[in-house]
Amino acid sequence: MSIFKVIPAVDLKNGRCVQLVQGVPTRTRVSIEDPVGVAMRWVEEGAEALHIIDLDGAIGGVRENKDLVDEIIRRSGGVEVQVGGGIRTHADVTSLLEIGVERVIIGTAAIQNPEFVRDLSDEFGKRHITVALDARDGKVTTHGWREKTSLTPTEYAREFERLGAGSILFTNIETEGMLQGVRPEPTAELVRAVRIPVIGSGGITTLEDVAILKESGVCGVVVGTALYLERFSLEDAMKV
Repeated sequence: MSIFKVIPAVDLKNGRCVQLVQGVPTRTRVSIEDPVGVAMRWVEEGAEALHIIDLDGAIGGVRENKDLVDEIIRRSGGVEVQVGGGIRTHADVTSLLEIGVERVIIGTAAIQNPEFVRDLSDEFGKRHITVALDARDGKVTTHGWREKTSLTPTEYAREFERLGAGSILFTNIETEGMLQGVRPEPTAELVRAVRIPVIGSGGITTLEDVAILKESGVCGVVVGTALYLERFSLEDAMKV
C-alpha cells in the first residue's frame, strides 16, 4: 500500500453488515441486511480497497460468514480486498488468496503462534500477510477483543516485522465505534516503531480525523460507523 487509502469496513455478523461499539457483540450501532449490496455500494462510489471482517469468526473462531466473504470478493471487480476474522489455519489463508484477496489479516492466531506469520510470509510473500493488533489500555487483545495480553502493540509489531509480516492493522478499541474522534498518539508511536506499513482504525468520526491519522504516517485508514451514519461521504474522505 504505497498510496494512502480510505478503506470502507464491511463487518459481518450473523449474515448482516454491522458496526459494533468497542467490539461488544451486543452493542450494535449499525445493522444492514444485505452485506454484499453494501460492499458493492462502496465499490460503485469509488473505493480502492475493502476491509471485510467476519466478526463471528473473530469471536468464535469459526468463519460463519465465509460464503458471504467469498461472494463479495468475487463481485468486487478487482478492488483490493483485505479479509480477517477467524483465520486460524493455513487452509483458511490459502483459500482466500486463491480467490483474489490481497491481504489476509491474522490476529489471534498470530499472537498464539508467531511462527505462523513467518511460515505464511515465506510461502505466500509478506505483502499478502497483515497482522492485526487490537489494543485496549495499551495492551494487545485477542479472541474478538475479549482477552488481554501482557504486551504492547509496539512490542508485538516489532516482533511480527522481524517474522515477516508485510503490514500491521492497528485498532484502538477504546475509540472504536464511539464516534468521539481518534487518539492519534498510539498509532503514531506504532508507525515510528516499525518500517512496514501500518493501517489505522478506530474512532474516525470526521474528515479531520482522517487527516490526523494520515499525518501520523499510516498508509491507510479503515472507516466504518462514520460512513454508515453519513457523517461524511466516501468521496470526501478520499479527497483528504
